[in-house]
Amino acid sequence: MRQSMTAVLERDTEFAKDFGTEPYEVAWAGEARWFVQHVDGDGTARYVTQVSPDGITWCDLDGTEHAVEPGALVSWPAAGFGHWLRLRAVVDGTVRVRIHLAIKA
Repeated sequence: MRQSMTAVLERDTEFAKDFGTEPYEVAWAGEARWFVQHVDGDGTARYVTQVSPDGITWCDLDGTEHAVEPGALVSWPAAGFGHWLRLRAVVDGTVRVRIHLAIKA
């Protein structure tokens, strides 16, 4: 049987400026998928998946931006990620977000 888990990185957190999520160690996983939902606010945000060898120093995984509008739920996979994952967000306006990371071995 495969192992899986879902990490809740943000739960109804409000942002009015750019941010990065807390890092999450995923070295044991072979698959990962982000779920980002804007539950409130008048703004939008663009998200990029970032990777790290140590959870301290970060670079973009592939540079692909994922735009999320008010009220929307958006999901995308991450592949070839190594040891640590997080999201970098560029915020325009104010957003209240829920961010989940689903990972599977």
